[in-house]
Amino acid sequence: MGLNIEEQKAVERFRKDVAEPSMTKLVILDFWAEWCGPCKALTPTLEKIAAEYAEKGVILAKVNVDEEQFIASQFQVRSIPTVYAMFQGQPVADLTNARSETQLRQVLDQLLSQLPVQPGALGEEPAPDLAPLLAMGEETLAAGDAERAAAMFMQILEVAPDNAEAAAGFIRALVTAGRIDEARQLLEGLTPEMLADAHIERARAALELAADKPEDSELSALRAAAAERPADMDAQLAFANAAFAAGERDTAADTLLAMVQADRAWNEGAARSKLLQIFEVVGLEDPWVAATRRRLSTILFG
Repeated sequence: MGLNIEEQKAVERFRKDVAEPSMTKLVILDFWAEWCGPCKALTPTLEKIAAEYAEKGVILAKVNVDEEQFIASQFQVRSIPTVYAMFQGQPVADLTNARSETQLRQVLDQLLSQLPVQPGALGEEPAPDLAPLLAMGEETLAAGDAERAAAMFMQILEVAPDNAEAAAGFIRALVTAGRIDEARQLLEGLTPEMLADAHIERARAALELAADKPEDSELSALRAAAAERPADMDAQLAFANAAFAAGERDTAADTLLAMVQADRAWNEGAARSKLLQIFEVVGLEDPWVAATRRRLSTILFG
């Protein structure tokens, strides 16, 4: 391009310090010199405003015109201080006459409202939007593919290890897949802050309900006892608990609803309380929960 080595180095420094950051950030570009009194007077104001607007995506870059004469000549700097706002490699505003904090704020606010500047300080990656990924994981789990849902929630945790909702989804997916020990280890390894989250409480309840999953022979015995003694509420509740832990939520719900219909006050409403606990574990927005809740309401309120 006809540039000598020093000019090439100057261009490279400018590319690294100004041009590249300006691809996503709004760069305040300040041309100054050590001998310039007005420059030194303006510097504290520029630094204060840049720090104030850092989270909005504004950074400050300074060019010493004595050291970077080639860059100053490219911008046709005739006097200093000269201050520009740069975005995507191009000057978008001349800030030279904006000497006060108020004036700078007004210009920056206007520019930020018009330009697609990425918020956050330089070097910070914008936080990924996890909501669609979390929703996809929940949909996959609700569809019955627990292993795939577990893999999806695990991937979210790799990006956001402190996301309680993802951790809760991972635990519930592991529980549904029958990987109880892994779910318990994951729960025990969470931070106190995550353990206090409502999503984790739901996952804990799911783990507690599934932790006592019976052997096939035990479930068969409980099923037979419930069938032989339909009026025995203890037998019905034991079977309902075992059935849900074994993944037979329809059977568990049918048994509990029959108990509520037969004697809703038994054991201080134990059957209804167990149903509500199951609703929390499955998820209040789940279509199965909505349908089962309607059945419960019909029994309770006619």
